Amino acid sequence: MRPKIHIVSLTQEQQQRLYRLTHSGTASARTINRARILLKAAAGEADAQIAAALDVGLATVERTRRQFATGGLDAALERKLQPPRVQKRRLDGAGEAKLIMLACSTPPDGHDHWTLDLLADRMVKLNFASRLSGDTVGRVLKKTRSSPG
Repeated sequence: MRPKIHIVSLTQEQQQRLYRLTHSGTASARTINRARILLKAAAGEADAQIAAALDVGLATVERTRRQFATGGLDAALERKLQPPRVQKRRLDGAGEAKLIMLACSTPPDGHDHWTLDLLADRMVKLNFASRLSGDTVGRVLKKTRSSPG
């Protein structure tokens, strides 16, 4: 058994706050579990015992200890904010409108009907998207109520 790297030592105020949090029932289940982990860790229980008692993974107990030791009580209880995501949409409103118009038009020579891949290739050739897959075309067309037939 390896020695504890992150020791949890709570003040009386912190213990009272965690106790109120676990008994109020107004916080999320994740927050309540983390509060229970910290209370048990401060009482000197081993990580494996805490994990078994609270039905969480050993990594969750270790992570909660580490977050408390490095960032304090709030860092251990609250979710870490995620960085903003880059916009992932391939087609904007104008691109979607053009795709619908294209799907309702006559198919190219040699084809009986438009396929999703044909529509994707045509949209790339018309410079409405740098890359486009047939799956994306299918999702856009599924949102509409138009019928190409």
